[in-house]
Amino acid sequence: MTEIGEVSERVTARRAELDEEEKLLLEQLEKVRAEREDLTAAIRVWERMRALLEMEKAATQAVPVQVGGRGVLLVPNREAGMSEDTLPPDYQQIMKIVRNSGGPVRVKEVGTELGLEVEVKGRLEPLRGKLTKPSGRGWLRKLADGHIQITP
Repeated sequence: MTEIGEVSERVTARRAELDEEEKLLLEQLEKVRAEREDLTAAIRVWERMRALLEMEKAATQAVPVQVGGRGVLLVPNREAGMSEDTLPPDYQQIMKIVRNSGGPVRVKEVGTELGLEVEVKGRLEPLRGKLTKPSGRGWLRKLADGHIQITP
């Protein structure tokens, strides 16, 4: 009977050890799963940011237009000695408005000069987008406060 008692005690002790080890392993597994979820979320955020950056990059890239069988930019990159006459008429008009203002102007002021309904929500967004091309190609400069001025 003593042998059975010893065996029973050893089995009980071993079970307690295994229960403790199982508890530690479950805690460790929980931490691993939580970290995996964090990594999955980080990958999703990174993929969204990458897609947004690619869309933004594609939107700001110069798109050539076919003129006389040759590819040309609608709004070319500004180079030394280049005249505003190389710009399409609507962009020439915008450049004239900005130049005549005598200093930095807001998009709303340009819209007013163009005869747009500046008080109607969303009417200035196409103009704001249109001002991005000459700004990105050296014709205009966007200031940190949102104003626009002619690039010297």
